Amino acid sequence: MNRLPKVVVLTGAGISAESGLATFRDNNGLWEEHRIEDVATPQAFSADPERVYRFYNARRAQLQDPAITPNTAHLALARLQSTLGDRMMLITQNVDDLHERAGSCGVVHMHGTLQSYRCLRSHKSVAYTSAFDSRTRCSCCNPGSPVRPDIVWFGEMPMHIERIIEALSQADIFIAIGTSGQVYPAAGFVDIARDHSAHTVELNLASASTETLFEETWQGPATSVVPAYVDKLLKAIP
Repeated sequence: MNRLPKVVVLTGAGISAESGLATFRDNNGLWEEHRIEDVATPQAFSADPERVYRFYNARRAQLQDPAITPNTAHLALARLQSTLGDRMMLITQNVDDLHERAGSCGVVHMHGTLQSYRCLRSHKSVAYTSAFDSRTRCSCCNPGSPVRPDIVWFGEMPMHIERIIEALSQADIFIAIGTSGQVYPAAGFVDIARDHSAHTVELNLASASTETLFEETWQGPATSVVPAYVDKLLKAIP
């Protein structure tokens, strides 16, 4: 390559699972204890907000456990970004902050983040790392308004979609890591990238489907395949 490529990376639960965070869709995932309808929909929040607050407070507490740290996959992506700078967009479906802790900047959290709340009046997201509930009031309104978890629930539109689509349409390389590739709109990102002639790469424990749309597939734990692929990519960059 005679110039720095434009790279778009999408990460899913598979990259954080090896840091000890439970995933949504695996057999040992959090959904076994809570039906999706009870904790991750606008209807659930309307019906029983305290249960929803408790669920996300518990997940936030788990994230703050000192044993939960970025793994070699997170660190490899931070290393890649340190070379590419603003020619790399890192998008995550995860609501943790492990990419930031690894040193990545400007991470696009399309499903929100545990480390903030959203004001129910202004809809602003405000950084907040403590537990909160129906008694908590925002800092953006006067007087303060009630808040909700800053999470995109099922049935809601993911965040930053216009920015993501623009980046995909300009990408030279699109890399999907540890994501099932089954939920739209993220499932359609590979199509957008391919339609604009990007080279598409899947790094996953197993291919998301038998008829993969990716031109290149690496299978194995994220902690192994992500650093290996990043090393390969960096060697090709002058």
